[in-house]
Amino acid sequence: MVTSFLKHEKIETTDIKAKELRRVAEKMITLAKRGGLHARRQAAAVIREKGVVQKLFDEIGARFADRQGGYTRIIKTGYRAGDSAPMAVIELTVRPSEKKEKKEAKAKKEAKAAPKAKKEPKAKKEAKPKAEKAKAAKAGKETKPKRAAAKRPAVRKETGKEK
Repeated sequence: MVTSFLKHEKIETTDIKAKELRRVAEKMITLAKRGGLHARRQAAAVIREKGVVQKLFDEIGARFADRQGGYTRIIKTGYRAGDSAPMAVIELTVRPSEKKEKKEAKAKKEAKAAPKAKKEPKAKKEAKPKAEKAKAAKAGKETKPKRAAAKRPAVRKETGKEK
């Protein structure tokens, strides 16, 4: 399960299995951060595919190099239809696409902020005196006639007669 999790970086499983998987996966990522031949062999004892071990040490370990822990996130998704087992999605907290999107969004914000600083501030609208505002409000009220609220007589449910 650890092999497939590190291969796909996100899997859906039962809640309890996800919590257990987190323990092992975080240890593997810590080994990858440490690097070295001994750590690689320890990871290879748990992970069944050489390509996944290589990915772990080359990509994932480098991605979490500046992080002290908390490499995974568990999101509860509901219950399985067959046996009502609580299901969850476990994923790595920082995915490569998320990093790129955050950097691009940050660059766009900075690019947008720079032209705004060059623009001159718009002139404020002149404030109307209070007397003019009051007249405008009265004129607005006069043009809109009030609707008379038609009240329905209260009717009893049992008899259908008015109260």
